[in-house]
Amino acid sequence: MSRLLVRRSATALGIYSSFLFGILGTIAATRELPTRHAVGVYTTVFFATGFLQSFFDLSAEEALVKYGFRYVTREEWGRLAGLFRAGMRAKLAGSVLGAVGLLVFAAFARHELVVPLLLAAGIPLGQSLEGFAGIPLYLHGRYDVRAAFQSWSMLLRMTGIAVGAHFGVAEAIAGVLAAQLLATASIGVAGRRAFRRFPAAAREPLGADRREVLRFVGQSSISTGVLSLRAYLAPLLLVSVAGGVQGALFKIAQAPQTFFGTLSAPFRMVLLTEQTSDWERGRQAVVLRGVRRYTLAAFALSCAAVPPLEIWMPDLIRVVNGARWVDASSAARLFVGAAAVQLVVGWSKSFAVSIGRPDLRVRTNGLEALVVLVLVVPLGALWGATGAAGAMLAGSCVYAVAWLAIVARIVPEDGAPDPAAEAGAEAEIEAEVGVLAR
Repeated sequence: MSRLLVRRSATALGIYSSFLFGILGTIAATRELPTRHAVGVYTTVFFATGFLQSFFDLSAEEALVKYGFRYVTREEWGRLAGLFRAGMRAKLAGSVLGAVGLLVFAAFARHELVVPLLLAAGIPLGQSLEGFAGIPLYLHGRYDVRAAFQSWSMLLRMTGIAVGAHFGVAEAIAGVLAAQLLATASIGVAGRRAFRRFPAAAREPLGADRREVLRFVGQSSISTGVLSLRAYLAPLLLVSVAGGVQGALFKIAQAPQTFFGTLSAPFRMVLLTEQTSDWERGRQAVVLRGVRRYTLAAFALSCAAVPPLEIWMPDLIRVVNGARWVDASSAARLFVGAAAVQLVVGWSKSFAVSIGRPDLRVRTNGLEALVVLVLVVPLGALWGATGAAGAMLAGSCVYAVAWLAIVARIVPEDGAPDPAAEAGAEAEIEAEVGVLAR
């Protein structure tokens, strides 16, 4: 087995295990917290933290990957150092804004939410720096190590939730915070060592690239903020019109979406690293061919996975989360459809970064968020979590159609791809599919 295939297999193992730990953490919360109302409070804090962290986040990671590969390729080590210093400042600024947002939210929240929100204010800082610290691993092509740290982070979070939820909601959030700080410290050490493996050089200004980098960071940040509207503001709106229990049902019903997203995550991590490198080297046709093959493989996998999940969803929820949550089944079935659609276009986020067009994400995510936010309040008021899940399905369909139309119109500038390169790419993709299927 080639070293590349071993690395990709390790990446899949790390990401899939992190998904498992994430699901176990949710199960621990739904089973350990004493009432459905307590779970509703926990999920409300979860959604509020995710929304404010994502909304104020300055998404420098994607620019660091894009331009990091450019400077590594050109051996411009001084500019690489300058890029990382600027990226660190951006991440710190965004995380502070997220923390302040949670503190303000806590000042106006119900009494039962105040202490958990105050504790959660420390999470954005740790989580943003965790993502930043993993960038040098990508630039060395060690996405397998990054995936291992992701698994470690979710293992710590699962443990923190399981221990804390036994005592209450505030303790569960405290467990998440402690886990996040430990995970950030761990990957921080590895990321620092990886960065020091690049040749030492005095920091240099970005020069002519500065405006382009700022534009990239700005557009990526807007895209992340828009995405937070769909991922976190929508369920908060559901809670406001239907109550915290419906928010808890919504969170439980999201498990299929998380599962499908995790299924494609190793591919997306590989695509982000390798397609960005290929695009910078002028191999655009190979990148587009990989996107097409991924889409077809994901569509075939969705056709096989969706029917049994739709049929057995109530039984799965009863076994996993307990009988008191089986009424999340209808919403979960809609999330299965949304997840399948998102899996088919799972390449979209990394592709926008690879080709240096984060504005495409702003447009497509904005369109998706608009559909979801327009529908979630009326549908959520009428049918609770099931109505909100229907809004998410509609948004996912609009997003997928938009991206497929965009890619269909892109013509590679490097002409026809090299047959030998295509054959090698096809063999690699087939090997990945075989590993993941096993």
